Amino acid sequence: MAVSVNTVYQTVLYIINKEQRGYITPSEFSSLATQVQSEIFMTYFPDGNQVNRLNQNNTQNNTEFFDMFKDISYKLYPFEKEAAFSYDATSDGFYYNGVGTIYKLGEIISTYNTLNPTYNSITQLTSKSDYSEITRSKLTSPTYSYPIAYTTNAIIAPATLSQLLIKVSPTPNILNINCLFEPSSPVWDFTVGALGQFIFNPVGGAGSNSTDFELDISEKNNLVTNILKYCGIIINDPTVIQVAEQESQQASNNVKS
Repeated sequence: MAVSVNTVYQTVLYIINKEQRGYITPSEFSSLATQVQSEIFMTYFPDGNQVNRLNQNNTQNNTEFFDMFKDISYKLYPFEKEAAFSYDATSDGFYYNGVGTIYKLGEIISTYNTLNPTYNSITQLTSKSDYSEITRSKLTSPTYSYPIAYTTNAIIAPATLSQLLIKVSPTPNILNINCLFEPSSPVWDFTVGALGQFIFNPVGGAGSNSTDFELDISEKNNLVTNILKYCGIIINDPTVIQVAEQESQQASNNVKS
């Protein structure tokens, strides 16, 4: 379940306005929300590695509702999707032409469907130097059963910016990759009322650009406290920063202890 962008914004406003400390505009909030969501998303990977080491040492609680490694993995599920890559003959590689920004590549499946039988082969991701060495050797040359790939960058027309390109040998007919995508930016969209007030355009409403956070509902408090830290900088109130940092640190210690 995602976190409501309106709920977080109203909570932030309530806290900073409780003692008339200042005000954060919707545009400022949306920018801070995007930054904080990205920061929280990035913490899942070092935190996951840390908890995994505890698992390996048998010092991590792994009961049904208290397995922290499983909890972190669960938070990443909304961003894990199988993506179909398109082939570009000019660069002789595969690129992603869908919606969203890829953050990490997972399992790569190369499909050779013009053969009999059809091969759906797990593809080993290598460095460019290893790829060159392996493909040039008669003894280690990749096959339909054991293809290899490496990542590079190229400009795919009509785009003008360089993007991720996957080179695969042998070249498959279809390439699907299990990917982790970056969260979409949260937006608190609004119209201006007769008194100059900001009126929230609900998510999914006609003509609305509002977008909820994509993080799990369990991250609501982290979102609020971390956004408040940045709000304290904007309104130049060290007290807000200090309180928010204490709350954030306590939450982090509870997870990792």
